[in-house]
Formats: sequence, structure tokens, C-alpha cells
Amino acid sequence: MIMDVPQDKAQRAQALRETLDRYNREYYVLDAPSVPDAEYDRLFQELQALEAEYPQLLTPDSPTQRVGGAALSELSPVTHRVPMLSINTETDKSAQGALSFDARVRRSLGLDESDPPVEYAAELKFDGLAINLRYEHGLLVQAATRGDGQTGEDVTHNVRTIDQIPLRLLGNSPPVIEVRGEIYMRRDAFERLNARQRSMGAKTFVNPRNTAAGAIRQLDPTIARQRPLSFFAYGLGESQGWTRPSSHAAMLDALAGFGFPVCTHRCVTEGPEGLIAFHAKIEALRPDLPYDIDGVVYKVNDFALQEELGFVSREPRWAVAHKYPAQEEMTRVLDVDIQVGRTGALTPVARLQPVFVGGVTVTNATLHNEDEVRRKDVRIGDWVIVRRAGDVIPEVVSSVPDRRDGSECEFVMPTECPICGSHAVRGEDEAVTRCSGGLFCPAQRKQALIHFAGRKAMDIEGLGDKLIEQLVDNAIVKTPADLYKLGVLGLAGLERMAEKSAANVVAAIEKSRHTTLQRFIFALGIRNVGEATARDLARYFGSMDAVMTAELDALQAVPDVGPVVAQSIHDFFAEPHNREVIEQLRAAGVDWPEHEPAQAPDGPLVGKTLVVTGTLPAMTRDDAKAMIEAAGGKVAGSVSKKTDYLIAGEAAGSKLDKAQQLGVTILDEAGLRALVSDAVSTDATSDEAPPQKNLF
Repeated sequence: MIMDVPQDKAQRAQALRETLDRYNREYYVLDAPSVPDAEYDRLFQELQALEAEYPQLLTPDSPTQRVGGAALSELSPVTHRVPMLSINTETDKSAQGALSFDARVRRSLGLDESDPPVEYAAELKFDGLAINLRYEHGLLVQAATRGDGQTGEDVTHNVRTIDQIPLRLLGNSPPVIEVRGEIYMRRDAFERLNARQRSMGAKTFVNPRNTAAGAIRQLDPTIARQRPLSFFAYGLGESQGWTRPSSHAAMLDALAGFGFPVCTHRCVTEGPEGLIAFHAKIEALRPDLPYDIDGVVYKVNDFALQEELGFVSREPRWAVAHKYPAQEEMTRVLDVDIQVGRTGALTPVARLQPVFVGGVTVTNATLHNEDEVRRKDVRIGDWVIVRRAGDVIPEVVSSVPDRRDGSECEFVMPTECPICGSHAVRGEDEAVTRCSGGLFCPAQRKQALIHFAGRKAMDIEGLGDKLIEQLVDNAIVKTPADLYKLGVLGLAGLERMAEKSAANVVAAIEKSRHTTLQRFIFALGIRNVGEATARDLARYFGSMDAVMTAELDALQAVPDVGPVVAQSIHDFFAEPHNREVIEQLRAAGVDWPEHEPAQAPDGPLVGKTLVVTGTLPAMTRDDAKAMIEAAGGKVAGSVSKKTDYLIAGEAAGSKLDKAQQLGVTILDEAGLRALVSDAVSTDATSDEAPPQKNLF
């Protein structure tokens, strides 16, 4: 008897169909999913249950009757000669998943307890894009996406750019063979790609799977070539003139013989016990795999048995995907706190409503930096997608704006360090905000001390990372000045520190009291100040007080000190905590020779910053640099808002473009000569610009 469908059930089914259709399109067509896989799976299973209870609700266009999204209209459609069907997902993450699958297979084959165990092939379930590769007489002639299982998209032009996919098969290949597999992106390749995107100021990608899928569906093959894609073969479509091996495992061996990459993490086993062991083994390996997987796949190994088992609805009876705990889930941002790292980086961290993801309960997730918060549009109170892969720190992937109710509020980056109260600064063209209290901030204490004691800094032999960790953890040392209060007895009481070792460290500390100004400046750990810059500062200013009180213009007059470095130095010494530690070091007897400052530069270009680019007609760049510096000017390597002049020769390139965007005065070689000539230098009251030959 057919039951009437309650109105609320019918409405819920309709709402689920509409929602799942939208999610399908986002995932398969747009490559921009708005919810994690686990959320989609829950809604899909809810609709399946409703349709099973009320068969009248089952419609031909239901998502449960489809494999995926429709083909993109911009790419030519390809009809699959053998449909590319998906396989059933076993949602029970325990050993019961393998037991249930084996029981279903044995029941369908009519086997009882006295019959031998079924032989299975077990392999990984990759998180990428399924592809069908058609070869005729050994040559790749067509590559097509899965699409809706019946019709996919022709993406041959992009697939040809993937080095792992052979353009010609090895050995005696069949007249026709279609090989199926997964296009994916390795985690390290994904990180390199995003690092490159960030360096160019471009949008970063959300995850490897969608990055790979997006590359394959581009019309321009150069985009796919720029994204480092990989491939694993795992199945067959149509074949002609070829005797197919008798088992799935033998077929994979044959594909490897043709030159296809086949994953080595696979096995042939008997009965559910072998499947359970494989599932557990891969789960343990999962965090260290170089690519993403979301489960393993079990297949009846014998092709004859596969044919006997056949299909039910949209899925084969002879295979199942046994998933692991989801690596992406949806939860809510309760607040955003600031975490201060060892180098002073201020990292926004989302405090989350607890959610089980990647096998653990997650309550915190990194937001990386202020720009990422803005790019992902994450607000306090938002519903967000959280990702955790293995031991990787959980991160917020994106917000879910559709779930906002108006109570959410935007995150504001603090202007002070939450640990020590020092000013928080963000350098020009930098994404990271940092605490300026490097010598004082408890969060930076260990890193500051390790750097201070380093061989190229104060050179305190024996004061290594492990000893510094003990000194900080036991609250014996808080700032570098405290090192000079250490005694043998106090050190000898620490782990792995005998009296002789302690005496050697104390002697090394004593020796370091007498150093050079260059070493001392470098030891302070000022951001962007390396050995060379420390040397130049010491030579130019001659004394510590002169460096500490120098204004930005004076700092930029130092050779090779540009606006960014000058700002870092100025911010460091503007922090009272840092100056206080320097005075404590002096009081502890740390000293160095000082000298008179270098003679102040003179000439018409004092206080001016110039950049030289391109090929000049009658002088080299070194000649131009020498001319500018002789006139008191400073030569920088890049164009910024603080650049006064760009000297542009032939083939000036991107520096010329940036100068034009910023409104920087552009001169040719003749203009440079006029700029530094006596006539211009003596005309101090003239408002007229120097002669220009601006042909750009």
C-alpha cells in the first residue's frame, strides 16, 4: 500500500533537491563549493531516506539519480561510450564499514559461511577530478571529464600539459583503450602555487582539489600548464582489440606497463579482515601522504564476479568507498583572538564552536593574517568552513555568507601587541603585522635570545637553543640583559649542565661583554636588518645613540637602506621597551668602540631617492649610481611612493610602469645629467622642474 506523503515531508524533499542541485553546480561546474563534503553528504542521505520512505517523492531529476553536474557550455560535449558512474559511499567510519560491504557482496553472490572468502582489491580514494583518456593506436586523442556520467567535457588541450599523462603508450597498445583516473595536485605543489600567488598580490586558492579542477576546465591551456597537476590511473572505459586481464589488480599492472602512473598504496586481500587492515594502515599514513585522500576504495577483484554482481541504480554492487572522518566541516566563529609568534608575527585565530573534523575536535583555527581575513570575509559570529588535514593546523577555508543573520561583526586588527603592549606595525607591501617589542615581548623571548647569542651576533659559545629554552621556561632569563647576571651555580643546576659546562658558558658570556657596534646592532634582531645593514649603520652613524635617535630621512641616507628597512629600524627604537633593554645591557658592562659619524652628504640630491632602470645611452648603471651618490642622492633597487626620480633607459620594463602609476618624475640620461649639474644645484630657490626628456 502506498502511503500519502505528508505536506512537510514533500516540502522538505523539494527544498533538499533545490539545495543539492545548487551545491552540485558549485562543486562540479563552478569549482567553488560553498559547503564541505560532509554537509553535502548529510543532506544527500536525508533525501535518499525520504525517497526510500515515500517512493512518490522520487523524481527523474532528483540529485540521487545523478552522478554529478552538467557539462560546461564553453567546452565541447563528449558522450561516454561506457558511462562514468560513481560508487556508493560507506559512511560508517569503523571496521563495520568493511564488514557491511563484504556481507552485501556475499549475499548478492549467494555465498554462505562454508564458501571461501571473496578476493578484493583495495586502493586509495583520491580527492581530485575524474578523467577519461581515450587512446587510439597508442596515441592520446581525447580527454574528457566525468560530467554527469553520460556526457562530459572535452579537455584534451589541458590534459596534454600534464607530464604524468603519456601522449603515446608504451609497448603493444590496443587499437582503442580508454583509461580512467584522477587528476590531482600535490600538497607541496599547492603550497608553492599559493606562495607564488601571494608574492604577486594575486588571489590564493582554497584547496588542491578545486585548483586542479579549475585548471582542467580552463579554455586556455597555459593556465593548466602553470598549475603543477598530477595523475593516477585506476580504471578502464571502452577497449577494442585487447584481451582485458581477468582482475582489477592485473588490469592496474597492465596500465603501469603502458606507462601510466599507478598508485603503489594498493593491495589484494581476502575477506573483510584484509579490508579492515588496509583501512587502518592508510589512515595512519594519511597525514604523511603528499596528496589529499578522503577514504579508500574496495572492489571485488575478479572481473567475472563484478559482471555477475552488476549495478543497482547509479552505483556498482561490486565496489564501495570507505571514507575517513571529514577534513572539512562547518561551524561558527565565536570570537577572534591574536596569537603572537616567536618572530613577533600577530596571527588572528578563530575561536570556534567545537566541531569534529579530521578525526579530532577542533576549537581553534588559524586565519593567517589580516589580508586573509578580509579576502575570506570572515566575521565574528559567521558560519565558516574549517579544514584539517592530518597534523596540519586547522584553518578557516571560507565564510558562508548565506547563513548570516545580521548579528556578525567585522574583525579589527589590534594596534598594540596583546602580550606586551608594544606597538603593532605592518610594513609596506607586507601581509603580516608584527609586535615591535622584540627584546621585551615574552612571546618572542626565546627567538630573541637565540639570535642575540648567535655566532654572527654576540657569539656566546655554548648558549644554544636547548639551554635558552630552559632559562626561559624556568623564568631565569627574560631579556638579553639577564644573561649577564648568570652564575655558574645557577646554570649548573639545569638539566645536562655540569659545573664545567656552566663555567664555560659563563666565561663565554663574560667575553661577549666587549664586542663591536656592528655585532651589537645585528644582535638586537631588528627586522630587515642583516649583517650588511648592521655594518653600514655602524660605519655611517658611529655610535649607538646616533642610530637610536636617527630620523627616517637620516636612516635612508645610509647606503642600501631603503624606506622599508628604515621604517623597521625607526619602529624598533621608537619602542620604549627596546631602548630600556639596551640601557640594561650597557649597565651590565656590554660595550663597543665608537667613532665620529661619517661626513654628512652634500650636493643637489641630498634627501632624494632615485631608481635607475633600463639601458642608458652613454653610461652604465654603476656610472649612474656613482653620479647620483656623489651628488648626495640615494639609489634604491625598487620603485615606491617614496621614490623621487626614475632614471629610465631603453627597455625600462615594470619599474617604468610602476613609476607612471605612482606619478614619479621620469628622466632619461640627459635629464639625470641636468639634475646633478652645477647650474641646477645652485638654483636652490627655483620652483621649476629640472630639464626632462620624458618620452614614456
